[in-house]
Parts: sequence; C-alpha cells; structure tokens
Amino acid sequence: MLRVGVLVSGGGTNLQAILDALDAGTVTNAEIAVVISNNKNAYALERARNHGIEAAVVSPKDYESRELFNRAFLEKINTYKLDLIVLAGFLVTIPVEMVRQYGGRIINIHPSLIPSFCGVGYYGLKVHEAALKRGVKVTGATVHYVDEGTDTGPILLQKAVEVKEGDTPEILQRRVMEEAEWVLLPQAINMIANGK
Repeated sequence: MLRVGVLVSGGGTNLQAILDALDAGTVTNAEIAVVISNNKNAYALERARNHGIEAAVVSPKDYESRELFNRAFLEKINTYKLDLIVLAGFLVTIPVEMVRQYGGRIINIHPSLIPSFCGVGYYGLKVHEAALKRGVKVTGATVHYVDEGTDTGPILLQKAVEVKEGDTPEILQRRVMEEAEWVLLPQAINMIANGK
C-alpha cells in the first residue's frame, strides 16, 4: 500500500479529486496518510478531516526564518513515513533537502503544458492569464516529478485542454481543473501505486 502525503495551500479541489478516485476504486493500492497545509484556514484540511485523514499545518509564518521552517517541515513530513508526496496546489517552495531526501517520490500538478507558462512566478490564475495573453489555442495540465528547479522535473503525464473564444482566466482555470488536473493527478498516483 502506497502511503501518500498530499500538500495543499487552499481549497483542495485536487485533493477532492484524489479522494473521489480512491472512493470509486479508480486509484488502488494507495492511501492518503496525511494532508499538510501551510495555511491553517485551507478548506483542504476540512476535506481531509471529513474523510478521516489526519490534517496538519506547518506554516512559514510560525518560524523566525526560512531555515527553521524548512527543518520543521521536513521533520513533520518524515514522521509519516511516506512513499509519495503529492503537491496539489501547494504554494510554498519545497526545501532542497526534502527534494534530495525524497528524490523521485514527489510529484506536482501544474496548470499548463510544460514547458509553456511554468517556472518562477507561474502559479494559479497567473498561468491562465499568461496563456490568454499569448493567444494559445490549447493549454492543459502536467504532472511532473519535482526536482531542485521550478517545474523542471521529468514529466509523467500531460493532458491538453482547448482554449475557447471569450475565456477569462477564471473560466479557463476551471476548465483546466475539470478536464485535466482532476483526471491526471489520480491517474498519476494510481500509476505509481501499481508500478506502471
């Protein structure tokens, strides 16, 4: 059984997609051991508790320095003996030490077709604003392994999503979530859990 930790910062819609896939049996051989957020008010924590999953908060705001936060964060992660760490809308830079310790065992969902609209500063609505400004006809989402760069790790899965006439960043964001992110993230976990 693959022990998964899901890291979130906000509402947790990607977390909900994983929970739904586990409940439906489309993700097998995996269990969510913990949901950790940097934001004590993240609705994702409530989603976890409603599913009987431990919910924890480790916030940079509670530490005097980034180094102290990084150490506490890694210590917290290590207590759960995780096989896979899933970044599901986690808006905190992962400490380099954690990336090294969990090499090949951290995946991230990014709301574009990497290498487009990715890297430092590209998160949330900013990705969709950039895609619309550029005038692309197709966008999508990417699940990739996390390395020491920003959105630079090996790509696991991608799914394209059409950009439609009249799209706003918010409308496009919702379509990318529904058509790509909520499909790809559970699929990636299932692949890893079952050695595919």
